[in-house]
Amino acid sequence: MENVLGLVALAAGLIVGLGAIGASIGIALVGGKYLEASARQPELINELQTKLFILAGLIDAAFLIGVAIALLFAYANPFIAALAG
Repeated sequence: MENVLGLVALAAGLIVGLGAIGASIGIALVGGKYLEASARQPELINELQTKLFILAGLIDAAFLIGVAIALLFAYANPFIAALAG
């Protein structure tokens, strides 16, 4: 039983860690493309900035959903009850 709890902790750490790496890379790519686009067409900065913030929020929301799922498995894991009973 302790082995299963250790694997759940490992899985939760992987979910959070890989999600953070993915979100960081995604926001970095979007930010870089925003800077390139605003340098090419400075008159579109306001529209591009709005789209940048929307995309950054969506990327961050996907990461936070992963964190919520990891916390669910860490504290209220439905699989542990099935194994115990």
